[in-house]
Amino acid sequence: MDKVYIVEQGINPSTDFFVLAELKKWSSEVVRLHLEDEPPSFIPYGTSVIFVRYINNKWRDWVNKNHDQLNSINYFMDDDLLDIGVHRHLPLRYRWKLYYYAFRHQRWMQEKGINFWVSNAWLANKYARLSPSILHPYSPYSRQGTLKTVFYHGSASHHQEVEWLKPVIHQVLERDPQLCFELIGTQKTRSQFGNIPRVHVLLPMDWQNYQALISRPGRTIGLAPLLHTNFNDARSYTKFFDITQAGAAGIYADHPVYRPIVNHGVNGLLLPMEQQQWVDAILELSRNTLLRENMVSAAAELL
Repeated sequence: MDKVYIVEQGINPSTDFFVLAELKKWSSEVVRLHLEDEPPSFIPYGTSVIFVRYINNKWRDWVNKNHDQLNSINYFMDDDLLDIGVHRHLPLRYRWKLYYYAFRHQRWMQEKGINFWVSNAWLANKYARLSPSILHPYSPYSRQGTLKTVFYHGSASHHQEVEWLKPVIHQVLERDPQLCFELIGTQKTRSQFGNIPRVHVLLPMDWQNYQALISRPGRTIGLAPLLHTNFNDARSYTKFFDITQAGAAGIYADHPVYRPIVNHGVNGLLLPMEQQQWVDAILELSRNTLLRENMVSAAAELL
């Protein structure tokens, strides 16, 4: 089987909407590489490469070195990246990026006989001199299996609970591809989870905005971990009402704070702060729709 390298600046919608759809027509092994990765040192004869939007000197040198081994070299763009005249109203940093990673390489691409792919007829007409092919977008979304959201909305004082949840989140995401996580946290929290797919970190907000957020549908399981600290001993069970307002089934720490309101297995789950038990409970609630619905209904009676 032939191999195709997709060179892209990280996982992105351009590849998912256009390029991967095109590659479904090819009988090839697809390998996605980051633009800043080191190019492969060895490639079998007949390999193809697709540059999505951007290229840099390192990959140019690799093409120059391996040109005779490559079956095809392709460049895809879904914006007007090759005319700096239309970039003048864009932010300066973005204009520099388009110049450095796209515009300045077009003569070299023509010299190398690179195949140009574009996303619509307008670009095809404008760049007719390059004989581009038009790729049509296809949905990368599945009709089945809409992602279910697990959320933990802690304040800045809950940073220890966020740390405690990290291995739980990692394991759950590995075992259930239909789950995603939503957290509220600081920029530090964002940096901790920024490279983990299906984790979304929202910055703190005022009470009115939070009430609007939590009242939107779409959340499935709410988490309320609570470590045993002197500070946490003074808390109340208000997160029960947040989770219930979200229309989600709740998993709560088996802590004196939550015992007065949570009836285990009826309107929520009370669990010891043992990470594997939380992983197993999240996965079970994800699978068991009836159990979730019954818990949500029982909890809603207390609103």
